[in-house]
Amino acid sequence: MEKIGIPPLNSRQIEELCELAETTARKYILSRIPSRKISTLNIMVEIEGRKPVTVNVDVEITLSPSMKKYDVAELAQEATQEAFKSVKGYLRELSCKSKR
Repeated sequence: MEKIGIPPLNSRQIEELCELAETTARKYILSRIPSRKISTLNIMVEIEGRKPVTVNVDVEITLSPSMKKYDVAELAQEATQEAFKSVKGYLRELSCKSKR
């Protein structure tokens, strides 16, 4: 867990943060696997608090039977990591704006 000095988030920023994390994880997965090979893709982003902020990202993927040798757990983990990278970038940007 990393502490980033940010101001308290408002509801618009929380919504943007959720959308950013979800979009980043989805784009990452779709850059690795064609959508026709994905049976189920659920991405849940949960944000608790305004300051400090706790972000949870849960990625659930089920691939078509033809992809049975693909490591789905690793793909979900990588997508989660990418989502967190985008969250950190967003929060750092807010931190820089709040210091101006």
